Amino acid sequence: MCQMCEQPDLTAEDYYARLRSNIERKRFTVQSVGGSACKAEFSYTIGLTGHGLPELIVLGLRHTDAIPLLDRWAQYVLDRSVILPGETLGGDPLCEAIEVERPEEHLYFAMDLYGPGVRALQLAWADSRGRWPWEPGHRARRAGQPLLGERAPFFCPDHRPDRLDVPPHL
Repeated sequence: MCQMCEQPDLTAEDYYARLRSNIERKRFTVQSVGGSACKAEFSYTIGLTGHGLPELIVLGLRHTDAIPLLDRWAQYVLDRSVILPGETLGGDPLCEAIEVERPEEHLYFAMDLYGPGVRALQLAWADSRGRWPWEPGHRARRAGQPLLGERAPFFCPDHRPDRLDVPPHL
């Protein structure tokens, strides 16, 4: 997961050089942070800020599931359209975008690279039965799926810009 944790000889300077190289090559990268019994694991993008976009974060998913999800939606916002708070994003899992109130509490490396102007959207996901984390019976791993902000008001059903047209896996 985190190369800094897995490679104790890696200096912070070397790690930031790798992040910058990945961002230059791919336009963004994904950072994963392990969890515990009382703290949800999470993964987030780094690099979307450089394109004037909010970073994306997902909590409570294994990094092996979170990375492809973040890759898909980061490519989508870079190549096709922005995602707005309150939008439902199709695919597996179904997600809703929530504006993160305090990105500095989770997006450590993005904050170090881009400063205090980093914005973020949480991709809150529905479980395999279609239940959201704010609904009774939602199934999540260990520490659950905490929400990092308030849900946006719903759009008018006739004008809600939901992204149920799932972008292809890239």
